[in-house]
Amino acid sequence: MPLQPILSLIKKFLSKEYASGILLFFAASLAMIAENSSLSGFYDSLLATQVEIRIDDFQIAKPLLLWVNDGLMAIFFFHVGLEIKREVLGGKLSELSAVTLPLFGAMGGILVPAGLYAFINLDDPAALQGWAIPTATDIAFALGVLGLLGKRVPTGLKVFLLSLAVIDDLCAILIIAFFYTSSLGISSLIVASIMICLLYLLNRMKVTSLVPYFFVGLILWASVLKSGIHATLAGVVIAMFIPYIKRPDSDINMLEEIEHDLKDTVYLFILPFFAFVNSGVYLSELSVDSLLRPIPLGIMAGLIVGKQLGILSFCWLAVKSGFASMPDDINWKQLYGVSLICGIGFTMSVFISSLAFETGVISTMEDDRIGIIVGSLLSGIAGYFFLRFSNNKKNN
Repeated sequence: MPLQPILSLIKKFLSKEYASGILLFFAASLAMIAENSSLSGFYDSLLATQVEIRIDDFQIAKPLLLWVNDGLMAIFFFHVGLEIKREVLGGKLSELSAVTLPLFGAMGGILVPAGLYAFINLDDPAALQGWAIPTATDIAFALGVLGLLGKRVPTGLKVFLLSLAVIDDLCAILIIAFFYTSSLGISSLIVASIMICLLYLLNRMKVTSLVPYFFVGLILWASVLKSGIHATLAGVVIAMFIPYIKRPDSDINMLEEIEHDLKDTVYLFILPFFAFVNSGVYLSELSVDSLLRPIPLGIMAGLIVGKQLGILSFCWLAVKSGFASMPDDINWKQLYGVSLICGIGFTMSVFISSLAFETGVISTMEDDRIGIIVGSLLSGIAGYFFLRFSNNKKNN
């Protein structure tokens, strides 16, 4: 078969909205296959490969796994920060009336899953560290499921999901900052503060060249990494100072241009690679009993039950109390279907679990990953088939 038609098919696939979700699923499946085959030794060695950067006395030495989680994911959070800023300044989150319903939904989708997990793991203080794992929604996977449904999904439903996911990401950032920060290094924090001041000056001076932001941001990331605060938060801080203005002699908004240029890198490479290095779960001992252990059970209960219950009930309360109104083109059945899909917590849930249990107090690698994978998979399947076969009539 000629090479050109193959490249055309690949390009056409990658342009689809659901491509990132499929790549995530493929990467996670590939990791599990590798970990449960003769390739397990190679896979484990790859993750443990030491990568070191040294400049005189300054040194960053980490295994590949942590370079992905601390480095590449900082770029992901930078992209998330750009998206949040754009939505707040000129997008779906710029008007209070449009953001109220997804805001209530996001709050319910965080509080109820966290409560269910905490209730199931109440007797184990170490396991309680993972309370935030089932609060996340994986926007790439969720949009992938909606993309597979095509025209069955009204525009209002997609806007609701996108708005809820942006708020959910913002809450995840705050959770990481306040609940998953270790002891602080004062000297590194001083350097980070100076870099933030420089970013502020660049923004106030309306500098539209990316180069100074890149170098100041790189120093900020390294100092935050050394400070004890998770390095990915540096990406969000940098994004907040990217000017939301047009470049000189151009109609292109600087922030939107960077967000657009990074989108394919983030969703087609960084997130699938993150999934690959974090999804190598050993499945030989997988059983009903292993799924019923407190940690995986709490995660699955939060994702499968907590997400749909929290989002739908809080949205219902918001509408019935008059705080919010339902968009004209969606109904309660469709909202329930999206609530199911929001139980796909994969990427952010895995990331939060790596922070919650990174101290190694308990052996949770298999437990939390199994709970996340099973809970996300069942939520995605349930949401897809519910929306696929539910009628499209208004059902208020």
